[in-house]
Amino acid sequence: MSDPTKVRGVVLAHGTMAQGLVDAVARISGVNDDALVAISNDGKSPEALQAELVAFLGQGPVVVFTDLPSGSCAVTARICCQPGGEEAIISGVNLPVLLDFVFHRELPLEELVPRLLARGRDGITSVPDFAGGESA
Repeated sequence: MSDPTKVRGVVLAHGTMAQGLVDAVARISGVNDDALVAISNDGKSPEALQAELVAFLGQGPVVVFTDLPSGSCAVTARICCQPGGEEAIISGVNLPVLLDFVFHRELPLEELVPRLLARGRDGITSVPDFAGGESA
């Protein structure tokens, strides 16, 4: 069981992407508790997807990571999360942001979210030898 004082995370994404990212984070980090869970929209109605996310939200702070800023996953997150509440939504999820999340979940949301946004952006770069120049 996850520490109730730490922020919990959910990856809400299309197809098998959510489970793949959560599995990769567990393998790389060694963090295997329920700190980060996967929810896929695969085969679910909007109502079923909302019900699954609401069941996860519960008590305490949560970051909902979505793959795209629009589409069924992001719309579900926006419907289920309360503005000004204990939930944050981060769109454009990637492995660097999730790894940083599992190692810094003790931070309050107001510190954690800007940190995660920076890590996610920094995680997108070009490899100099393959891009014909320096990394961006």
